[in-house]
Amino acid sequence: MSRGTVVITGASSGLGAEMARQFAALGYDLGLCARRTDRLEGLREEIAAAHPGRRVVLRALDVTDDGAVFRVFGEFAAELGSVDRVIVNAGLGKGAALGTGRFDANRQTAMTNFVGALAQVEAALEIFREQGRGHLVVISSMSALRGMRRSMTVYAATKAGVSALAEGVRAEGVPGVDVSVVHPGYIRSEMNERVEQRTRFMVDTRTGVRAMVAAIEKRRAKAYVPAWPWAPIGFLMKRLPLSVVRRLT
Repeated sequence: MSRGTVVITGASSGLGAEMARQFAALGYDLGLCARRTDRLEGLREEIAAAHPGRRVVLRALDVTDDGAVFRVFGEFAAELGSVDRVIVNAGLGKGAALGTGRFDANRQTAMTNFVGALAQVEAALEIFREQGRGHLVVISSMSALRGMRRSMTVYAATKAGVSALAEGVRAEGVPGVDVSVVHPGYIRSEMNERVEQRTRFMVDTRTGVRAMVAAIEKRRAKAYVPAWPWAPIGFLMKRLPLSVVRRLT
C-alpha cells in the first residue's frame, strides 16, 4: 500500500534523484520530472528493482517552460490520482560576479531558480487548493540567509526569493496546506561536483538527503540540514557582519 504521492522536480540527478530513492523506500509513489529523461528511466528501473510495489510516473520538464510546468503537474495528478506533496527542487548553479560580462549565466540561474520555482509553486497550489490538502516543499539553500559574493551572488538571491515565496504561502494559511522550506548545507551533488572535496562540513549525498527527507517527513516549517553544524551556523549567519560570514561560507 502506498503512503501517498510525491512529485519531485529536477529528479534526474543529485539531491532530487536521491530523494526519489529514499521516498520510494518509505513507501511513496512518485512523479518524477527533469529535462534528462534517459536518467529518469534509469532511476525508475533502479527503484522498481528495489521496491517492486512502487509506482513511478515520469515526465520530461524544463521548469523555465511555464506552460509545461502546469501541464506536467496536472498529468501527475491525473495519473497518480492525487498529489500529496510537491518538492520544488529543480535548480541551476551557474553564475558570475555582477558586472563581469556574464549576464547570460546569471539570468539563466535567475529564470530557473526563481521564475521556474514560482511556476512550480503556482501549479502545486492550484492542485492543493482543489484537493483541499497538500504539502509544498521548497528546497532553498544556506546561502539564502545572507548576500553572497562573486559567482554566488545571484544564486543566493534566487534562493532567498524562493524562501520568501514559501513563507508568504505559509503566512496566507491556505486550508489543508503545509509549507516547508529546507536549507541544505554542503551536500555532495552533481551541482557542486567540481567543488574541492575537502570543503568544510561537506557530507555525502545519501547522508545529506537522509536529513532532508527526515525534515520533510516531519513537515518542518524551516529546516537547516544536516542540523549539525548548519543549525548553529544558520543562527550565526543571520547575525554576524558580512566580513565574518564570508569566512563561514
